[in-house]
Amino acid sequence: MRFAHVFHDGSDRPRLVLVEGEQAVLVDELFPGAPRVLEDLIAGGDDLLARVREAAAAGGTRHPIAGAVFASAVLTPPVILAIGLNYAAHSIELGLKTDSTPTVFVLWPNSLAGHDGTTSWPRSLSESIDYEAELGVIIGRPAKDVAPEDALDHVWGYTVVNDITARDIQYSEAQWSRCKSFDGFTPTGPFVVTADEIADPQDLHIWTVLDGRVMQDASTDQMVRPVSKLIAHLSQSVTLLPGTLISTGSPGGAGYSRDPQVFIRDRSTVTVGIDGIGELTTHCRILD
Repeated sequence: MRFAHVFHDGSDRPRLVLVEGEQAVLVDELFPGAPRVLEDLIAGGDDLLARVREAAAAGGTRHPIAGAVFASAVLTPPVILAIGLNYAAHSIELGLKTDSTPTVFVLWPNSLAGHDGTTSWPRSLSESIDYEAELGVIIGRPAKDVAPEDALDHVWGYTVVNDITARDIQYSEAQWSRCKSFDGFTPTGPFVVTADEIADPQDLHIWTVLDGRVMQDASTDQMVRPVSKLIAHLSQSVTLLPGTLISTGSPGGAGYSRDPQVFIRDRSTVTVGIDGIGELTTHCRILD
């Protein structure tokens, strides 16, 4: 099943839709008490998901998805955990070492943004803005001290993340949260695909196109640590709560490492995509 958050009929409150091909069903109209947002659907567990599936199959008004205004695929995750240096090619091109354990940092919730939106930042803050296509993993059941072989049982679904990064700030500070958490620097979506739709999260084509030029072209099988090991590692020290978003790292092809360097410019358009999940587009403005 495929879900998204959209602003329906000009409302400023996003609503959850079930996407079926080129049409969408407003989930909160399917039955009394139906979830309005993804986090409520996840909290309801397998029974609520099954009820939504059955209700949508039995009826519900279909709306065209074309022209929809999207919100972030996740709205209020308990935490956004990001993994750095999880593709060897990306570590090498940044001149950074892949450690024996994952590099983990937190992204701030103000950075979340939706598909086809505009992200802007002041020129005075940074002109070294880069893109990073990443597979986003959404936790469905609490995960604590799980084994790698059981870890994927705790995944509710997958989405696309663009981990936009101010490279000059990244290299000038000891932590990476601020350089990746400007307002709108974590676009997600447009869709969340339930885990049963993805047979193997380590067998997905992942790419980035910046202003019509392919910049990243890789596969998730190139991860240093697969999704299962990341979840197992994180769950050793903290309980991963339902709705947690894990951004699993970016492959090689960053603009920072190119000669000459290629950064996001004013009026750039960047699209990151993952086969089987979707394409996520962001329009960029640099403010003087």
